[in-house]
Amino acid sequence: MHRVRHPRPLLFGQRRRGNYSAWLEYKRERLEQEEKTESARQRKLKQELDWVRAAPKARQAKGKARLRAYDELLNLQGRDKRDANEIFIAPGPRLGDTVIEAEHLQKAFGDRLLVDDLNFLLPKGAILGVIGPNGAGKTTLVRMIMGMEKPDSGELKIGATVKLAYVDQRRDALGGDNSVWKEISGGAETLEMGKTEISSRAYVGWFNFKGSDQQKLVKNLSGGERNRVHLAKLVKSGGNVLILDEPTNDLDVETLRSLEEALLGFAGCAIVISHDRWFLDRIATHILAFEGDSKVVFLEGTYQDYEADRKRRLGTDADVPKRIKYRKLA
Repeated sequence: MHRVRHPRPLLFGQRRRGNYSAWLEYKRERLEQEEKTESARQRKLKQELDWVRAAPKARQAKGKARLRAYDELLNLQGRDKRDANEIFIAPGPRLGDTVIEAEHLQKAFGDRLLVDDLNFLLPKGAILGVIGPNGAGKTTLVRMIMGMEKPDSGELKIGATVKLAYVDQRRDALGGDNSVWKEISGGAETLEMGKTEISSRAYVGWFNFKGSDQQKLVKNLSGGERNRVHLAKLVKSGGNVLILDEPTNDLDVETLRSLEEALLGFAGCAIVISHDRWFLDRIATHILAFEGDSKVVFLEGTYQDYEADRKRRLGTDADVPKRIKYRKLA
């Protein structure tokens, strides 16, 4: 007489090795993990509602707090107090008193004057939102900061301790035949994030590439997925001044909010070029606005603060859309 072999209990379509008690332990762990994931979602939802309901002054306080807490952020030892599924930007080298300073900066393109007499001082811990129409000169300013172009007159000082990390709008610099995991990790099983060493697969998971998604070929990714790969490569570069050009393009809400929290918790500076005024209002401590007619305005505060200032300066003209104009170079 042949014994009838009963299949072991299955969970989520997987066959498990071991006895029934081992299966129950596995099920308990999976349910606990699901509860943690759900709790994280509930927490994010609460944070979102709290921010939307907060008064403008309370919203501004979040960004300003990071300016006061630069040293505290820099001294964090790792991710022990952070959600393991959240993006974390490890601190780069300590910033000195001078980060980026422009004095009477002027830059022309052909006979068009893009920037005239620009003055600003970026303090350590600041997040600078850069706004303005396409072609106004935002990318030209970034190229000057990176040393790829020189101002026509005036001075642009970059602090001796500054280590720049830059990701532009183009997504064609990625290795199309690499998997997502290999493109981000370089094939290393572990990555150093500040003073902490983490699994590279866990790190890739922070950018919402879970499980089999990490094996997707880069050439088959959507625009939003390629953007996440770029962000992941930027974040692990170890810079203390991040330059992000339209980082929110095609990002899902979960990654967008995770990036927001990562920037607010980053022990360094960030320059964010974006048309996403909602995102800038949540993270920016300063605004640099290319308003046209070769005029660039620097202001401490959020995007809402800038809008209020612009309406005070321009009155009813502030609400009238205008094509960008340039003054001719004398």
